[in-house]
Amino acid sequence: MVALRLIPCLDVANGRVVKGVNFVNLRDSGDPVELACRYSDAGADELVFLDIRASVENRKTLINLVSRTAKSVKIPFTVGGGINSIAAINNLLRAGADKVSLNSSAVQNPEVIFQSSEKFGSQCIVVAIDARKKFNKPGEWEVYVKGGRENTGLDVLNWARKVEELGAGEILLTSMDGDGTQKGYDLSLTKAVANAVNIPVIASGGAGSINDIYDVFTEGKASAALLASLLHDNILSIEEIKSILIEKKLPIRPNEKNSNFFIN
Repeated sequence: MVALRLIPCLDVANGRVVKGVNFVNLRDSGDPVELACRYSDAGADELVFLDIRASVENRKTLINLVSRTAKSVKIPFTVGGGINSIAAINNLLRAGADKVSLNSSAVQNPEVIFQSSEKFGSQCIVVAIDARKKFNKPGEWEVYVKGGRENTGLDVLNWARKVEELGAGEILLTSMDGDGTQKGYDLSLTKAVANAVNIPVIASGGAGSINDIYDVFTEGKASAALLASLLHDNILSIEEIKSILIEKKLPIRPNEKNSNFFIN
């Protein structure tokens, strides 16, 4: 059985890690390199680094920060924000990223998913989908871009199937309704997307407790759980989360220093 992953997310603006609620009201959460090292040392399985204003401000992801962060951690690292060309992807991978995350650019030019997966391999290409519930239409969600500012009108499930068809190796699925609320993941959204595709789905938006993470793995069928404010606010640590989930018999990769825990 493939191990389920815990992935801290570093949303960066102006060189600092920030976190908000429902994509707004951002607050400072620390230095990105410092936090990346802390989470890597704590036993995180991967990291995601998102330059959240790159698409809105129409500029490239900060290569220098990516390079510094990638050199400081010992685990796989995904980078996103304003990536809109093969050249940009190549630059980020050369700077030390293991994967890149495409969002707005993938919607604007879906061919970039195919081209990049062909050139670099599907394992390098993550497509991020920011989803919001349709008004008065239960069980339906729409795709948003530009940091959640623009509604594309695309149906989330149809878009998820499309990005898999084009060669994406993974989907980073964020519930805009749950983002930063710590009230739990959108389990119906996550499960619907996980059931619609055959590639891993990273659930994002709403983690506030161990039960939320357990539920998104068991009920939501996610392959990985993205964690942000839960960790940044020191509500729980990676070590605590892993230990408890392993006790609950989930296939979680144990920390080296907690080698008495085993995947069952």
